[in-house]
Amino acid sequence: MCGRFTLKTTPETLTETFPGFTMPDELAPRYNIAPSQEIAVVPNNGEDKVEYFQWGLIPSWAKDPKIGNCMINARAETLAEKPSFRAPYKRRRCLILSDGFYEWRSEPDSKSKTPIYIRLKSEKPFAFAGLWEAWYPRPNDEPLHSCTIITTRPNSLMETIHRRMPVILEPDTYDQWLDPQDQTANRLDGLLKPYPPEEMMAYPVSRFVNRPSNDSPNCIVPADG
Repeated sequence: MCGRFTLKTTPETLTETFPGFTMPDELAPRYNIAPSQEIAVVPNNGEDKVEYFQWGLIPSWAKDPKIGNCMINARAETLAEKPSFRAPYKRRRCLILSDGFYEWRSEPDSKSKTPIYIRLKSEKPFAFAGLWEAWYPRPNDEPLHSCTIITTRPNSLMETIHRRMPVILEPDTYDQWLDPQDQTANRLDGLLKPYPPEEMMAYPVSRFVNRPSNDSPNCIVPADG
């Protein structure tokens, strides 16, 4: 799964990395983004700009928005089958901006878990594959926009840490992923694959990151440094 991530990159660097998408003028660096918080996404709504959606997808038919707490991730293998994700997979896809994420590695002969920070070796920002939805508390109310991060099987780096990993999209697939006219599952399924492990790196960090309220550069400092 993917339960925490970072987005500390400046708007200027994001603009260089994601040409064609309008970035906010200001973007506070985030070192410990957690579920239910507002996160930066580019939805395929024709605007081509970063918007802020709640992390944890709330299906349009949901009676209680708290269901989003259980839907921070969506398994790539079952998107076309699950009622919560089937329609968004066809029509409401998004890029979720990030520059690193955390996973907790189980340690042999120990009940404790070690937080691991994973990023690209290049230190460049990237985009998770995501789905989004609009939920209306009442028919005439403003919608609450929410999203989920798609996960897939781990690559050789991640399999030493966890049994799943978030889907990181290759830049040349952004347009296809965001194309609302492309509803062909077998074409889209091909994008939902593990990212090349040779382009990624991972290292242990302090348990300081375990508390979501801790949102500072200390979260990504190597544990042995």
